[in-house]
Amino acid sequence: MTRKFNFSAGPAGLPDEVLAQAQAELLDWHSKGLSIMEMSHRSKEFVSVAEQAEQDLRDLMAIPENYKVLFLQGGATSQFSMLPINLLGTSGKADYIHTGVWSGKAIKEAQRFGDIHIAASTEHNNFFSAPAQSELQLREGVGYVHYAPNETIGGVAFDYIPETDAPLVADYSSSILSEPVDVSKFGVIYAGAQKNIGPAGLTLVIIREDLLGQVMPDMPSMYDYKLHADNGSMLNTPPTFGWYLSGLVFQWLKQQGGVEAIAEVNRRKAAKLYSFIDASGFYANPVAINNRSIMNVPFTLADSALDKAFLAQADDAGLLNLKGHRSVGGMRASIYNAVPEAAVDALIDFMAQFERQNG
Repeated sequence: MTRKFNFSAGPAGLPDEVLAQAQAELLDWHSKGLSIMEMSHRSKEFVSVAEQAEQDLRDLMAIPENYKVLFLQGGATSQFSMLPINLLGTSGKADYIHTGVWSGKAIKEAQRFGDIHIAASTEHNNFFSAPAQSELQLREGVGYVHYAPNETIGGVAFDYIPETDAPLVADYSSSILSEPVDVSKFGVIYAGAQKNIGPAGLTLVIIREDLLGQVMPDMPSMYDYKLHADNGSMLNTPPTFGWYLSGLVFQWLKQQGGVEAIAEVNRRKAAKLYSFIDASGFYANPVAINNRSIMNVPFTLADSALDKAFLAQADDAGLLNLKGHRSVGGMRASIYNAVPEAAVDALIDFMAQFERQNG
Protein backbone atom coordinates (compact mmCIF):
# COMPACT_ATOMS: atom_id res chain seq x y z
CA MET A 1 0.00 0.00 0.00
CA THR A 2 1.27 3.46 -0.91
CA ARG A 3 0.96 6.12 1.77
CA LYS A 4 -0.30 9.47 0.52
CA PHE A 5 0.74 12.93 1.70
CA ASN A 6 -1.59 14.14 4.45
CA PHE A 7 -1.93 17.90 5.01
CA SER A 8 -4.74 17.59 7.57
CA ALA A 9 -4.85 20.20 10.35
CA GLY A 10 -5.85 17.55 12.85
CA PRO A 11 -6.13 14.73 13.43
CA ALA A 12 -2.90 15.00 11.52
CA GLY A 13 -0.44 12.59 9.98
CA LEU A 14 1.88 10.54 12.16
CA PRO A 15 5.41 9.45 11.24
CA ASP A 16 5.45 6.27 9.17
CA GLU A 17 8.07 4.77 11.48
CA VAL A 18 5.83 5.32 14.50
CA LEU A 19 2.82 3.71 12.85
CA ALA A 20 4.91 0.77 11.73
CA GLN A 21 6.21 0.22 15.26
CA ALA A 22 2.72 0.47 16.73
CA GLN A 23 1.49 -2.00 14.13
CA ALA A 24 4.26 -4.46 14.97
CA GLU A 25 3.50 -4.20 18.68
CA LEU A 26 -0.27 -4.03 18.41
CA LEU A 27 -1.16 -7.64 19.24
CA ASP A 28 1.80 -8.48 21.43
CA TRP A 29 3.57 -5.63 23.21
CA HIS A 30 7.14 -6.59 24.13
CA SER A 31 6.28 -10.31 24.23
CA LYS A 32 3.74 -9.80 27.02
CA GLY A 33 1.02 -11.61 25.10
CA LEU A 34 -1.39 -8.68 24.97
CA SER A 35 -1.78 -5.27 23.43
CA ILE A 36 -0.78 -2.07 25.18
CA MET A 37 -4.46 -1.10 24.77
CA GLU A 38 -5.48 -4.06 26.93
CA MET A 39 -2.99 -3.39 29.71
CA SER A 40 -3.81 -1.91 33.12
CA HIS A 41 -2.71 1.70 33.35
CA ARG A 42 -1.37 0.88 36.81
CA SER A 43 0.71 -2.07 35.70
CA LYS A 44 4.47 -1.69 35.97
CA GLU A 45 4.69 -2.14 32.20
CA PHE A 46 2.42 0.76 31.34
CA VAL A 47 3.81 2.95 34.12
CA SER A 48 7.24 2.48 32.53
CA VAL A 49 5.82 3.59 29.16
CA ALA A 50 4.20 6.64 30.77
CA GLU A 51 7.32 7.63 32.68
CA GLN A 52 9.52 7.26 29.60
CA ALA A 53 7.15 9.39 27.54
CA GLU A 54 7.22 12.15 30.13
CA GLN A 55 11.00 12.06 30.41
CA ASP A 56 11.42 12.18 26.63
CA LEU A 57 9.10 15.19 26.43
CA ARG A 58 11.01 16.88 29.24
CA ASP A 59 14.25 16.27 27.36
CA LEU A 60 12.85 17.56 24.06
CA MET A 61 11.44 20.76 25.56
CA ALA A 62 13.99 21.24 28.35
CA ILE A 63 11.13 21.44 30.85
CA PRO A 64 12.37 22.74 34.23
CA GLU A 65 11.99 20.55 37.31
CA ASN A 66 9.46 22.90 38.90
CA TYR A 67 6.89 22.11 36.21
CA LYS A 68 4.43 19.24 36.22
CA VAL A 69 3.56 17.45 32.98
CA LEU A 70 -0.02 16.20 32.82
CA PHE A 71 -1.40 13.74 30.26
CA LEU A 72 -5.13 14.44 30.28
CA GLN A 73 -8.30 13.94 28.23
CA GLY A 74 -10.89 16.33 26.84
CA GLY A 75 -8.84 18.03 24.14
CA ALA A 76 -7.47 21.55 24.31
CA THR A 77 -11.08 22.77 24.41
CA SER A 78 -11.48 21.34 27.93
CA GLN A 79 -8.61 23.60 28.98
CA PHE A 80 -10.67 26.65 28.04
CA SER A 81 -12.65 25.88 31.22
CA MET A 82 -9.96 24.30 33.38
CA LEU A 83 -7.67 27.31 33.10
CA PRO A 84 -10.01 29.91 34.63
CA ILE A 85 -11.27 27.39 37.17
CA ASN A 86 -7.72 26.83 38.37
CA LEU A 87 -5.95 30.14 37.74
CA LEU A 88 -8.36 33.05 38.20
CA GLY A 89 -7.55 33.03 41.91
CA THR A 90 -8.74 35.71 44.29
CA SER A 91 -8.66 38.42 41.61
CA GLY A 92 -11.20 36.66 39.43
CA LYS A 93 -9.60 38.42 36.45
CA ALA A 94 -7.61 37.37 33.38
CA ASP A 95 -6.42 39.04 30.18
CA TYR A 96 -6.78 37.37 26.79
CA ILE A 97 -5.22 38.20 23.42
CA HIS A 98 -7.65 37.59 20.54
CA THR A 99 -6.04 36.54 17.26
CA GLY A 100 -8.47 34.08 15.72
CA VAL A 101 -11.01 31.33 16.10
CA TRP A 102 -9.37 29.34 18.87
CA SER A 103 -8.38 32.24 21.10
CA GLY A 104 -11.94 33.50 20.54
CA LYS A 105 -13.39 30.22 21.77
CA ALA A 106 -11.10 30.32 24.80
CA ILE A 107 -12.31 33.85 25.61
CA LYS A 108 -15.97 32.91 25.33
CA GLU A 109 -15.56 29.98 27.70
CA ALA A 110 -13.45 31.89 30.23
CA GLN A 111 -16.11 34.61 30.42
CA ARG A 112 -18.34 32.06 32.15
CA PHE A 113 -16.04 32.11 35.17
CA GLY A 114 -14.70 35.61 35.71
CA ASP A 115 -13.76 39.09 34.55
CA ILE A 116 -12.12 38.54 31.18
CA HIS A 117 -10.49 41.50 29.44
CA ILE A 118 -9.39 41.42 25.79
CA ALA A 119 -5.91 42.92 25.98
CA ALA A 120 -5.63 43.16 22.19
CA SER A 121 -7.51 41.94 19.13
CA THR A 122 -6.75 41.77 15.43
CA GLU A 123 -10.36 41.17 14.46
CA HIS A 124 -10.31 44.53 12.67
CA ASN A 125 -8.06 43.04 9.96
CA ASN A 126 -9.75 39.64 9.82
CA PHE A 127 -7.07 38.20 12.10
CA PHE A 128 -4.37 38.45 9.44
CA SER A 129 -1.72 39.46 11.99
CA ALA A 130 -0.76 39.28 15.66
CA PRO A 131 -0.60 42.40 17.83
CA ALA A 132 2.78 43.81 18.84
CA GLN A 133 3.87 43.86 22.47
CA SER A 134 3.28 47.63 22.52
CA GLU A 135 -0.37 47.09 21.58
CA LEU A 136 -1.16 44.83 24.54
CA GLN A 137 -3.30 46.55 27.16
CA LEU A 138 -2.53 44.36 30.14
CA ARG A 139 -4.04 44.91 33.57
CA GLU A 140 -2.31 44.62 36.91
CA GLY A 141 -3.26 41.92 39.38
CA VAL A 142 -4.80 39.43 36.95
CA GLY A 143 -4.60 35.71 37.53
CA TYR A 144 -3.02 35.06 34.12
CA VAL A 145 -2.62 36.24 30.54
CA HIS A 146 -3.69 33.87 27.75
CA TYR A 147 -2.82 33.70 24.06
CA ALA A 148 -2.53 31.27 21.15
CA PRO A 149 1.02 31.38 19.73
CA ASN A 150 -0.24 29.75 16.53
CA GLU A 151 -3.82 30.01 15.27
CA THR A 152 -4.41 26.76 13.41
CA ILE A 153 -7.27 27.99 11.25
CA GLY A 154 -5.93 31.39 10.22
CA GLY A 155 -2.27 30.43 10.02
CA VAL A 156 -1.27 33.39 12.21
CA ALA A 157 1.70 33.03 14.55
CA PHE A 158 3.28 35.31 17.11
CA ASP A 159 6.89 36.21 16.35
CA TYR A 160 7.60 36.90 20.02
CA ILE A 161 6.59 35.72 23.49
CA PRO A 162 4.44 38.35 25.23
CA GLU A 163 5.97 39.92 28.31
CA THR A 164 3.70 40.08 31.33
CA ASP A 165 3.90 40.26 35.11
CA ALA A 166 1.14 37.66 35.44
CA PRO A 167 1.59 33.97 34.59
CA LEU A 168 1.55 33.53 30.82
CA VAL A 169 -0.71 30.76 29.47
CA ALA A 170 -0.36 29.49 25.90
CA ASP A 171 -2.43 27.21 23.69
CA TYR A 172 0.38 25.47 21.79
CA SER A 173 -1.86 22.85 20.16
CA SER A 174 -0.67 23.39 16.59
CA SER A 175 2.93 24.45 17.17
CA ILE A 176 4.24 22.49 20.16
CA LEU A 177 7.52 20.68 19.40
CA SER A 178 7.83 22.46 16.03
CA GLU A 179 10.61 24.77 17.22
CA PRO A 180 12.39 25.46 20.52
CA VAL A 181 10.51 27.37 23.22
CA ASP A 182 11.66 28.60 26.63
CA VAL A 183 9.19 26.87 28.93
CA SER A 184 10.33 28.96 31.91
CA LYS A 185 8.62 32.01 30.38
CA PHE A 186 5.21 30.36 30.83
CA GLY A 187 2.95 29.51 33.72
CA VAL A 188 1.02 26.97 31.63
CA ILE A 189 1.49 25.46 28.19
CA TYR A 190 -1.30 23.23 26.92
CA ALA A 191 -1.85 21.37 23.66
CA GLY A 192 -4.19 18.90 22.07
CA ALA A 193 -2.16 15.93 20.85
CA GLN A 194 -3.64 15.46 17.40
CA LYS A 195 -1.28 17.72 15.46
CA ASN A 196 2.37 17.37 16.50
CA ILE A 197 2.19 14.94 19.42
CA GLY A 198 0.10 11.88 18.65
CA PRO A 199 -3.45 10.68 18.04
CA ALA A 200 -6.56 12.55 19.13
CA GLY A 201 -7.75 11.85 22.65
CA LEU A 202 -4.77 13.08 24.65
CA THR A 203 -4.11 16.59 25.96
CA LEU A 204 -0.81 17.82 27.38
CA VAL A 205 -0.64 20.38 30.16
CA ILE A 206 2.72 21.70 31.35
CA ILE A 207 2.14 23.73 34.52
CA ARG A 208 4.42 25.50 36.96
CA GLU A 209 4.05 23.93 40.38
CA ASP A 210 3.26 27.14 42.25
CA LEU A 211 0.08 27.50 40.18
CA LEU A 212 -1.39 24.26 41.52
CA GLY A 213 -3.90 24.16 44.35
CA GLN A 214 -5.89 27.30 43.47
CA VAL A 215 -9.01 25.66 42.07
CA MET A 216 -12.36 27.40 42.57
CA PRO A 217 -14.48 25.89 45.36
CA ASP A 218 -17.14 23.29 44.61
CA MET A 219 -15.69 22.36 41.22
CA PRO A 220 -15.66 18.75 39.93
CA SER A 221 -12.55 16.84 40.94
CA MET A 222 -11.65 16.18 37.31
CA TYR A 223 -11.15 19.94 36.81
CA ASP A 224 -8.48 20.26 39.51
CA TYR A 225 -4.92 20.36 38.09
CA LYS A 226 -3.44 19.54 41.50
CA LEU A 227 -5.41 16.32 41.83
CA HIS A 228 -4.19 15.22 38.39
CA ALA A 229 -0.62 16.14 39.28
CA ASP A 230 -0.78 14.37 42.66
CA ASN A 231 -2.07 11.22 40.94
CA GLY A 232 0.43 11.13 38.10
CA SER A 233 -2.27 11.91 35.50
CA MET A 234 -4.08 8.75 36.61
CA LEU A 235 -6.91 10.23 38.66
CA ASN A 236 -9.02 8.06 36.37
CA THR A 237 -8.09 5.72 33.53
CA PRO A 238 -6.01 7.83 31.14
CA PRO A 239 -5.99 7.53 27.32
CA THR A 240 -3.38 4.79 27.44
CA PHE A 241 -3.01 4.11 23.72
CA GLY A 242 -2.66 7.80 22.92
CA TRP A 243 -0.08 8.15 25.70
CA TYR A 244 1.88 5.20 24.34
CA LEU A 245 1.76 6.45 20.74
CA SER A 246 2.79 9.94 21.79
CA GLY A 247 5.75 8.40 23.55
CA LEU A 248 6.76 6.74 20.27
CA VAL A 249 6.49 10.14 18.55
CA PHE A 250 8.77 11.68 21.19
CA GLN A 251 11.33 8.93 20.57
CA TRP A 252 11.05 9.47 16.81
CA LEU A 253 11.60 13.19 17.28
CA LYS A 254 14.72 12.50 19.32
CA GLN A 255 15.97 10.30 16.49
CA GLN A 256 15.49 13.22 14.07
CA GLY A 257 17.86 15.29 16.20
CA GLY A 258 15.34 16.85 18.55
CA VAL A 259 13.29 20.02 18.35
CA GLU A 260 16.18 22.17 17.10
CA ALA A 261 16.76 19.87 14.14
CA ILE A 262 13.10 19.49 13.22
CA ALA A 263 12.69 23.28 13.44
CA GLU A 264 15.23 23.70 10.65
CA VAL A 265 13.24 21.31 8.46
CA ASN A 266 9.97 23.03 9.35
CA ARG A 267 11.30 26.47 8.48
CA ARG A 268 12.66 25.17 5.20
CA LYS A 269 9.34 23.55 4.29
CA ALA A 270 7.39 26.69 5.09
CA ALA A 271 9.84 28.97 3.28
CA LYS A 272 9.52 26.89 0.12
CA LEU A 273 5.74 27.00 0.14
CA TYR A 274 5.41 30.69 0.99
CA SER A 275 8.04 31.60 -1.61
CA PHE A 276 6.09 29.76 -4.29
CA ILE A 277 2.80 31.36 -3.25
CA ASP A 278 4.30 34.85 -3.18
CA ALA A 279 5.87 34.43 -6.62
CA SER A 280 2.57 33.32 -8.09
CA GLY A 281 -0.17 35.56 -9.35
CA PHE A 282 -2.60 32.67 -9.02
CA TYR A 283 -2.26 31.86 -5.29
CA ALA A 284 -2.25 34.23 -2.31
CA ASN A 285 -1.68 34.14 1.44
CA PRO A 286 -3.26 37.03 3.39
CA VAL A 287 -1.22 36.82 6.61
CA ALA A 288 1.30 39.50 7.55
CA ILE A 289 4.73 38.18 6.60
CA ASN A 290 6.20 38.37 10.12
CA ASN A 291 3.17 36.49 11.51
CA ARG A 292 3.04 33.62 9.06
CA SER A 293 2.77 30.21 10.66
CA ILE A 294 5.34 27.55 9.78
CA MET A 295 2.75 24.88 10.64
CA ASN A 296 -0.48 26.00 8.95
CA VAL A 297 -0.35 27.69 5.55
CA PRO A 298 -3.73 28.97 4.28
CA PHE A 299 -3.97 30.12 0.71
CA THR A 300 -6.58 31.12 -1.83
CA LEU A 301 -6.90 30.71 -5.58
CA ALA A 302 -7.37 33.71 -7.85
CA ASP A 303 -10.76 32.27 -8.86
CA SER A 304 -12.63 30.54 -6.03
CA ALA A 305 -14.77 28.78 -8.64
CA LEU A 306 -11.72 26.54 -9.19
CA ASP A 307 -11.55 25.41 -5.56
CA LYS A 308 -13.48 22.17 -6.06
CA ALA A 309 -11.40 21.19 -9.07
CA PHE A 310 -8.20 21.97 -7.20
CA LEU A 311 -9.19 19.78 -4.27
CA ALA A 312 -10.38 16.91 -6.46
CA GLN A 313 -7.23 16.89 -8.56
CA ALA A 314 -5.02 17.24 -5.49
CA ASP A 315 -6.72 14.23 -3.97
CA ASP A 316 -6.14 12.25 -7.16
CA ALA A 317 -2.48 13.26 -6.98
CA GLY A 318 -2.18 11.85 -3.45
CA LEU A 319 -2.27 15.24 -1.71
CA LEU A 320 -4.95 14.93 0.94
CA ASN A 321 -6.93 17.24 3.22
CA LEU A 322 -6.07 20.60 1.67
CA LYS A 323 -9.51 22.14 2.13
CA GLY A 324 -9.51 25.24 4.33
CA HIS A 325 -11.52 25.41 7.53
CA ARG A 326 -15.24 25.83 6.96
CA SER A 327 -15.16 29.21 8.72
CA VAL A 328 -12.67 30.80 6.31
CA GLY A 329 -12.75 28.71 3.12
CA GLY A 330 -9.93 28.48 0.61
CA MET A 331 -7.11 26.01 1.10
CA ARG A 332 -4.83 25.15 3.99
CA ALA A 333 -1.71 23.01 4.04
CA SER A 334 -0.79 21.93 7.53
CA ILE A 335 2.87 20.93 7.45
CA TYR A 336 3.50 19.52 10.90
CA ASN A 337 6.62 17.65 11.99
CA ALA A 338 5.47 14.35 10.46
CA VAL A 339 4.86 15.90 7.03
CA PRO A 340 8.06 15.20 5.06
CA GLU A 341 9.76 17.80 2.92
CA ALA A 342 8.96 15.63 -0.09
CA ALA A 343 5.26 16.29 0.57
CA VAL A 344 5.78 20.04 0.31
CA ASP A 345 7.80 19.59 -2.87
CA ALA A 346 5.00 17.47 -4.34
CA LEU A 347 2.40 20.06 -3.35
CA ILE A 348 4.35 22.88 -4.99
CA ASP A 349 4.75 20.84 -8.17
CA PHE A 350 1.01 20.18 -8.26
CA MET A 351 0.14 23.82 -7.57
CA ALA A 352 2.44 24.94 -10.39
CA GLN A 353 0.84 22.46 -12.78
CA PHE A 354 -2.68 23.49 -11.77
CA GLU A 355 -1.78 27.15 -12.30
CA ARG A 356 -0.42 26.41 -15.80
CA GLN A 357 -3.63 24.64 -16.72
CA ASN A 358 -6.03 27.18 -15.20
CA GLY A 359 -4.18 30.46 -14.87
